[in-house]
Amino acid sequence: MTQERFWGRVSHMINRRRFLELSATGAGAAYAVSIGTLPAAAHGRAPAGQAGATDPFRPKHQFRAMWIASVTNIDWPSATGLSIDQQQAEFIAWLDLAEELNLNAVISQVRPTADAFWPSPYEPWSQYLTGTQGQDPGYDPLAFQVAEAHRRNLEFHAWFNPYRVSMQTDPAQLVPTHPARVHPDWVFPYGGKLYYNPGIPDVRRFVEDAMLDAVLHYDIDAAHFDDYFYPYPVAGQELPDADTFATHGGSFTDIGDWRRDNINRLVREMQHRIHQHKPWVKFGVSPFGIWRNAASDPLGSDTNGTESYNANYADTRRWVKEGWIDYINPQVYWQIGLTVADYAKLTPWWADVVEHTDVHLYIGQAAYKQTSGVFTDPDELSNHLTFNHDYPEVDGDVYFSAKDVRTDANDSISRLVATHYSRPAIIPPIRHLGGKAPRRPDPVGARRQDHAVVVSWRSPADHDHGSSPASYAIWRFDGHVRPNDHELADATHLLATVRRTDDHLQQFVDHDAVSAGRYTYLITALDRLWNSSSASPAVQI
Repeated sequence: MTQERFWGRVSHMINRRRFLELSATGAGAAYAVSIGTLPAAAHGRAPAGQAGATDPFRPKHQFRAMWIASVTNIDWPSATGLSIDQQQAEFIAWLDLAEELNLNAVISQVRPTADAFWPSPYEPWSQYLTGTQGQDPGYDPLAFQVAEAHRRNLEFHAWFNPYRVSMQTDPAQLVPTHPARVHPDWVFPYGGKLYYNPGIPDVRRFVEDAMLDAVLHYDIDAAHFDDYFYPYPVAGQELPDADTFATHGGSFTDIGDWRRDNINRLVREMQHRIHQHKPWVKFGVSPFGIWRNAASDPLGSDTNGTESYNANYADTRRWVKEGWIDYINPQVYWQIGLTVADYAKLTPWWADVVEHTDVHLYIGQAAYKQTSGVFTDPDELSNHLTFNHDYPEVDGDVYFSAKDVRTDANDSISRLVATHYSRPAIIPPIRHLGGKAPRRPDPVGARRQDHAVVVSWRSPADHDHGSSPASYAIWRFDGHVRPNDHELADATHLLATVRRTDDHLQQFVDHDAVSAGRYTYLITALDRLWNSSSASPAVQI
């Protein structure tokens, strides 16, 4: 994309923010005329007014999430030893923030250091809950997290770190029953931390079993790996796995190729085992943002930074091309125009990698760099999302981390939300995971209650006409109208998505409805993989 085209989009973004501000004060009607005079390219890939054109700033389908990190109590819990009520109140506050910002998922770290945020038969309770490894926190944090996220119709992605054992190197500081102490030959120290050795087949099987336990016993929507496979290189230190290579290297002559094969096996086997038991559970990885530089490989990106291919022995491009993952979430943590790693070069590279595959692409966004001041432009993150409009392969964004989203340094998150997240969005379905659109809901009616409108519909029964709904999308139009499919093509009229309840009669309370307003409501049903029914008959009030 040319610089002129990009900055044209940024100009439109600023104009749209001004429109939203004026709308909030009732002054938007006259200002809206100016939007119609902008260049056609600013409205999306189809010219304004042409059939099929949608508003790229109000996408119908988009993945929006934040990482909630537990290691060293980065986000949650904020400290060790909090009471159950305090821990739960803190997590609910994170979910409330996600709702407020129109996010639709959270990625919560539940196995930060070969430990667990659930009663695992494989590894001890995490020290980041109580301050003492192995100590029961008095409740099941993972069960609580999943239930609370689903109550708000947020996807819950359980975030695992596969091989990190401890943030220090002394095994004696682990509980006596820890696998790293029972099997001291499974671990090695490196860079001030302790790691499981990825080159030992029994280790790989064990960590898969430990993570799969959460998949099997909890209603999570996805299993998620971060960027730590083999540890990042430390100057002057060699990975202490030469003996492991001699024992388990097989026909490999290059230790780097063997290490990559170990990680390939982990990724491939993990997806297979997840889908074998629960085909609907997604498997995603969030790697370092650079696979290889073009100087190392002509298939690489026009960058000059650290390569995950050699640093972590993560052949991330291959995972996409082979279909070993369901989504990839590269950490493109750099600003537009940065010489060593330009966001405007890396994002198109990743879009090209996923093109013609069924692997979804979510971009990892560095909210923490707004907090730290590395990003000096308060619109940096918002500009990233504007840039993404030219790349339909980008299915959404994830922000690191939750505390930086809440900090909202220089109003950077507020600006992003006002410009890009003014409406809710439905998570894009990943087609190869299957699912089936439910039967359309049967509306009952709408009635006024105090200063709100209560919309009611019947939940379709499970039968051959479709799958069971997991949630519903509520659409509202001003006036008594007959909306067509095109008017459901973006989120302009999307009011909310809500989780299905156990009641046969489902309800939604529209608190934003004007007391004397005339409205038309439509309901669409969504299965748990976000396949959508056709719209219900209109309900008017």
